[in-house]
Amino acid sequence: MPSSALHVARTGLEAQDTRMRVIANNLANVGTTGFKRDRANFATLAYQDARVAGQQSSGETAYATGLNLGTGVGIQATTRIDSQGSLQTTGAALDLALDGDGYFQVSLPGGQLAYTRAGNFSRSAEGQLVTAQGYIVQPPITIPEGASSITVAQDGTVSAVVAGNAEPTQLGQLTIASFANPGGLQSAGDNFLKETAASGQAQIGAPGEAGRGHIRQGFLEASNVNVVEELVDMIECQRAYEINSKMVSAVDEMLKNANQTL
Repeated sequence: MPSSALHVARTGLEAQDTRMRVIANNLANVGTTGFKRDRANFATLAYQDARVAGQQSSGETAYATGLNLGTGVGIQATTRIDSQGSLQTTGAALDLALDGDGYFQVSLPGGQLAYTRAGNFSRSAEGQLVTAQGYIVQPPITIPEGASSITVAQDGTVSAVVAGNAEPTQLGQLTIASFANPGGLQSAGDNFLKETAASGQAQIGAPGEAGRGHIRQGFLEASNVNVVEELVDMIECQRAYEINSKMVSAVDEMLKNANQTL
């Protein structure tokens, strides 16, 4: 029995340690543009049936309830919470936020597509619209040298006043990717996500169509991390860790006394 309790306590420690790392990562990214918080999901481990409900208790009666002993708790999965973060005004022409569902498309080195909610874009030396890492936004938008009054409409149409022209010139249109199961997207680091079999294939379309969000120029989407909520979760996690730690110490002391007595 003590060894079984020790196993339960140790699995609890491992689960709370993972949960603490998830919370710490959320808090570390509270200022990351477009970041989506994660949540640790727990699941009970296998149960040992010491007595099954309905088992005969005598020749004429049966137990109304069973006796089941749990073997602890484990991390089932981590879930990304894709709720909308608040939109913060920057006034910068190439800062874009998605007001609603969907993702900007980015071409990673090697040609693989990645997806992000972070729209803090800029103009490269070649005039292309790129991320902070220099990755080209898809579909490619080239902003000519000397262009001014750059505007990005809610439907993704990019225009600018090009030298020699009095009227704005359309430079292209940004499209947005949506997924049947956004939670199935896999993190690729640097605030990028990759398509997986669980997410389904990207459905590409214009902003504002088929449930996709609109583009808001001069805004950035803030992280959806709620600092107060995360701190409360951290305190709860610390208390659970302390309880399991005390359980481990108590069982160790019981086993020590038993060994010394025997």
